[in-house]
Amino acid sequence: MPATKASVQHGAPEEERVANERNDSIARLRPGALFLVSTPIGNLGDLSPRAREALRDADLLLAEDTRHTRQLLGACGIERAGGAIESLHEHNERSRVPHVLERLQSGASVALVSDAGTPLLSDPGSTLVRAAIEAGIEVIAVPGPCAAIAALAVGGLPTERFAFEGFLPAKSAARLKVLQELASESRTLVFYEAPHRLRESLEDLARVFGGARRAVVARELTKRFESVYRGALAELATRAAQDADMSRGEVVIVIEGSTAQAVAASADVDGLLRALLVELPVAQAAKIAARATGLPRRELYDRALALGSPRG
Repeated sequence: MPATKASVQHGAPEEERVANERNDSIARLRPGALFLVSTPIGNLGDLSPRAREALRDADLLLAEDTRHTRQLLGACGIERAGGAIESLHEHNERSRVPHVLERLQSGASVALVSDAGTPLLSDPGSTLVRAAIEAGIEVIAVPGPCAAIAALAVGGLPTERFAFEGFLPAKSAARLKVLQELASESRTLVFYEAPHRLRESLEDLARVFGGARRAVVARELTKRFESVYRGALAELATRAAQDADMSRGEVVIVIEGSTAQAVAASADVDGLLRALLVELPVAQAAKIAARATGLPRRELYDRALALGSPRG
């Protein structure tokens, strides 16, 4: 029996209908829109079909490092349809914004990628996004891999509330000051860190937050040598000093938030140190505070330095 027109329409394959809706959506949104495209942090299989289309079809592709992005395109078998690939990084972003806005306002679709993961998270792009929004240009996220979220998910620490702090300062004195400000934060904390600074940062974290605070170091996420280290900050700092592999590759540190009890204890210790520092040098104040509290003298010395001596 020949199929009627109605039966043909109702019998259309579901996957064809979904594909048509997706393509219609892309075609409707592409002109004059800025796409923020997440790319793999290691495993190329994590590149989504939607991200692949944006990388292939955007009229202009902005990359933190054009050489790195061209390698990604080649590895994923993506051939650009003639559109340009231009750089946009921390050193040229501000100067490039007028040119990019002009392209967008002329109807070009623009895709922005960082070297890996989700753009703008400790990567360039925020200046461009703000300018695009102010100019009335549509900004569209093409979500996907993010090292911070991946580490948070596998860490085993509370995920209901968290604060992403990006990279800690490279210098120890500045790092200690930032950590002192975060010591009473009750939310789970997420940091990025350069591998060559991991040991020093873990030591500073243990001194300021306390060596018993639970933490996770996730390195090389989604890559061949992916490793997740869990334990107390003091334990992780010791391991980082002994295990060279721990300091290789991309690193994310996740730390449990401070409890009310820990906040109170930290405030008491800081209060004691401040009182001692009025009359004593840092080293002597730390020595006396260590006797009074049972905490490591080195930890208290660093906390005293972070507090600053009123004696000048």
